[in-house]
Amino acid sequence: MSLLLGVFVLILLGLDSAKASGVVTFSRQPQNQTVTQGNAVRLGCAVMGLSEPDIVWRKDQSKVYSTDQMFLSLGELHWETFYSVRSVQQQDGGRYWCEVESEGQTYSSEPAWITVEGVPHFSLVPQDVAVVPGEAFNLSCAAVGPPDPVEVLWWLGGEQVGGPEPSPSTLHITGVNSSVKFYCEAKNTRGISVSRTGTVHIKVLPSAPEDLQVLSLEENNITVSWSPGFSGYSPLHSCSVQVSGPPWVRIPSPVQVLVPPHRVSVSGLRSHSDYSLRVSCWNQLGPSPHSDWINFTTPESVPMLAPRNLTFDLSDSQLILRWVALDEDELQGKLQAYKVQWSLGSETQEPLLFKDSSAVLSGPGRFLNASVQVSACTSVGCGPWSRPIQILPKPVSLLVPRRHLWSGVLLGLLGASALGLMVAIGAHRRRKDSPFGSAFKPVGSDSLVSFSAARSFNRTEPPEASLDSLGVSAELKAKLQDVLIPERQLSLGHVLGKGEFGSVREAVLKTEDSSQKVAVKVLKNDITTSCDIEQCLKEAAYMKDFSHRNVIQLIGVSLHRRPGQRLPVPMVILPFMKHGDLHTFLLLSRLGENPFNLELQTLVCFMLDVARGMEYLSNKNIIHRDLAARNCMLDEDLRVCVADFGLSKRIYSGDYYRQGSVSKLPVKWIALESLSDNLYTSQSDVWAFGVTMWEVMTRGQTPYPGVENSEIYEYLIKGERLKRPPDCRPDM
Repeated sequence: MSLLLGVFVLILLGLDSAKASGVVTFSRQPQNQTVTQGNAVRLGCAVMGLSEPDIVWRKDQSKVYSTDQMFLSLGELHWETFYSVRSVQQQDGGRYWCEVESEGQTYSSEPAWITVEGVPHFSLVPQDVAVVPGEAFNLSCAAVGPPDPVEVLWWLGGEQVGGPEPSPSTLHITGVNSSVKFYCEAKNTRGISVSRTGTVHIKVLPSAPEDLQVLSLEENNITVSWSPGFSGYSPLHSCSVQVSGPPWVRIPSPVQVLVPPHRVSVSGLRSHSDYSLRVSCWNQLGPSPHSDWINFTTPESVPMLAPRNLTFDLSDSQLILRWVALDEDELQGKLQAYKVQWSLGSETQEPLLFKDSSAVLSGPGRFLNASVQVSACTSVGCGPWSRPIQILPKPVSLLVPRRHLWSGVLLGLLGASALGLMVAIGAHRRRKDSPFGSAFKPVGSDSLVSFSAARSFNRTEPPEASLDSLGVSAELKAKLQDVLIPERQLSLGHVLGKGEFGSVREAVLKTEDSSQKVAVKVLKNDITTSCDIEQCLKEAAYMKDFSHRNVIQLIGVSLHRRPGQRLPVPMVILPFMKHGDLHTFLLLSRLGENPFNLELQTLVCFMLDVARGMEYLSNKNIIHRDLAARNCMLDEDLRVCVADFGLSKRIYSGDYYRQGSVSKLPVKWIALESLSDNLYTSQSDVWAFGVTMWEVMTRGQTPYPGVENSEIYEYLIKGERLKRPPDCRPDM
């Protein structure tokens, strides 16, 4: 009792001393402990000199946590805490101490060790190995206590190999010819531990590479990547890339590339050519089988040559230009157009685009003395210009046989005499109304002679063509009657473009008090059936009801009476669009003589205009069925208007239209379900809108480059789709 009292007094004295001096001291230090694995362990620590200190335990420099850590007050500035583990494992062994902070200073107790005794634990676990058949190799294993010593015993293929060896242990194997499992056992006085089971793999040739794909494709080179197949338990060190192509193109030599990375660029290819490529990879034993061939077509390039033998034929009504078309090798791509450039004096005129190797131009007089040249254009650009030619009138022969010269002079004199006699008679009679008009003015007028033609020379003018003469339905006639414009109010100009069913011409529409420039769609002269004419007028009837800034609006319909033909030719009168169709405009931005940059914001505006116009049509139950950049027009302010409703259908019930007969259709813009069963909906128009957006982003390229129209259905049914254009941002 007296001893306990003495200890209590000493603690109080120490506490008073700590309070007096402000010094932090440890009244209890953690003690070393040795414990058997699975048992509990507890370390204690007490601090004097602080009010409610935060005592932290550390192990090997790291802070450790205990879910049941408690703080006990032994006095006013005296606190005790414990760190305990209920079931000690090998990883709990180590060096422990406690810490406390005061006024920026850290105070630490003396360290104590927890030693955990139990079965051995592995410091080196056997790993899988891969070997050449029959080749010697080593396996390693190490385990530690406490308690020590630890012995190691090896098992290979389910059988014990040799006897116990001190840890660490290395097992030497002279060679195996097939895969085999192995593990090691570690033993001390507490028991036995068994390692993981490892495998000895036999090295073999690798398998073929997989997922071969094109990363980038340019005119003359390609970059591809692939995924390595099974390595054969031996690291791949290189791959060989083989290229194949048609016999008329140059084939690059096989390319050997170190791996990884599993990718390579192959150069020396030819533009707009079909190639195939495959890959084989090597490990220590040799090459893998080749991957499947991947087929690709190199992008187009500009034509390498200019069109040859440019000639012209000039007449009173037209100028015809002809040249020799370039063959496929010379084009280095798919022909988009031949561009005809003409200049008069020092002024270069707007270039003209033609699909064929000839051009028929109206108004031949404007080309007199002009210099003309032609180049071929692919989707990438235009090739070199041909040698220019000068447009000159045909020479007129002035050679007259000598014996006819005097006869001409005499005839001229006789004519002059007769004219003088008529003038004299007329002056004597002052004035006479002829059946051909008023021939002479009264005496005293300033002019001696004038002539005003009468209305007609006993001829009968053909009656104005009417809708009744067309043989179309009464409903269609009633629909168009109030927009019928007499033909005499139109003055047709040059051709703006041609299509399968007719042409579009520039024209001037004159009314009593004004005139305006318009565009006129004229049906081909060789289309003579009421059915074709009615189809053309139905398009006009659709457009009559349209009223939207992004849908082209109808001005009127006129009928052109043809001599000797029963039916007149319908002419649909539309607003004149200064910049023409969107597809040509996009092409000129890349292929024109003076290419211009179209900002992304402008392209997005084009798409928004088309989307707004198509939304309007959809809300009016109209399926367009032929939406494409070529059928969108650009006005003076670069506003896009959806146009060309030749294939459009109005839906009166349901939400689809099924085409009953096969006709020529733009397959690269048609949705998959429409190709398969002729089913058209607003959703199929959305598909066409997607293709049109692709046209806009590629500045007028043809969709699905390298895929023929006849191959489109099979291409889509396999899951293929349009690829993202190289310069199109992922968010677009």
